[in-house]
Amino acid sequence: MTKWNMIVDVAKCENCRNCFLSAKDEHVGNDFPGYAAPQPLHGHQWIDIVTRERGEYPMADVHYLPVMCNHCDDAPCIAAGRNGAVYKRADGIVIIDPVKAKGQKQIVGSCPYRAIYWNEELQLPQKWIFDAHLLDKGWTRTRVEQSCPTGALKSVKCSDQEMAALAEAEQLVVLLPERKTRPRVYYKNYHLFGRCFIGGTVVTQTGGREDCVAGAQVGLIHDGKKVTSTDTDVFGEFRFDGLDEGSGTYEVKVETAGRIAAKAVSLGKSTYIGLVEI
Repeated sequence: MTKWNMIVDVAKCENCRNCFLSAKDEHVGNDFPGYAAPQPLHGHQWIDIVTRERGEYPMADVHYLPVMCNHCDDAPCIAAGRNGAVYKRADGIVIIDPVKAKGQKQIVGSCPYRAIYWNEELQLPQKWIFDAHLLDKGWTRTRVEQSCPTGALKSVKCSDQEMAALAEAEQLVVLLPERKTRPRVYYKNYHLFGRCFIGGTVVTQTGGREDCVAGAQVGLIHDGKKVTSTDTDVFGEFRFDGLDEGSGTYEVKVETAGRIAAKAVSLGKSTYIGLVEI
């Protein structure tokens, strides 16, 4: 049995919000019986974009995380709904029945991803339906994927075994794995949003002036063990990404042309340790 999944590449999302707008355009004022009642013009963000800034001047970045219904295999909303108000289709898509779910506001609070919204006028919980109404007409890609100019969204239909292999090969992760909802939305390059970095610049004194050192070997040491290593770029800069927030004290060790320099840093959030002179 093949099922639908969504892969979101955090590195490619530029916050254009085309996915958000396409969901709005598809559902505001449009009724799709059996799938979804009309979405209100304001208040609902079926495809939400969360922003996170990391680091500090002069080494900082900002990344964006599209968040939507995760179409979980163990969806809490299904358990929260009464009388079959929420159900999972054979192709993996979770649907909130626009008739049976009427008045069941408790469904909104059941979602750990905050992806279900309450339609006050219709007294109805609503969410992104994975464009099921279009896929059932023969579409091979969701509309939100087609609207993305950078390719940050990719809808994939395959077996669970194939998806597990793909997730391992591309180092995909899911949101809130501790909730054990078994979501069908996967994230690539999630470390850019959910983890931290340590960065700095290696310099040297040459003839009374300060020069950047390109190609220096930089090692990151934690609890007495080398975690990873890299080389400085043409600007003398280095960065170690994918570190856990608040993970303690690290040592940055720089080696080049027989010279060695080291600097200690206590990692809270992403940080720029400044100049390392060698």
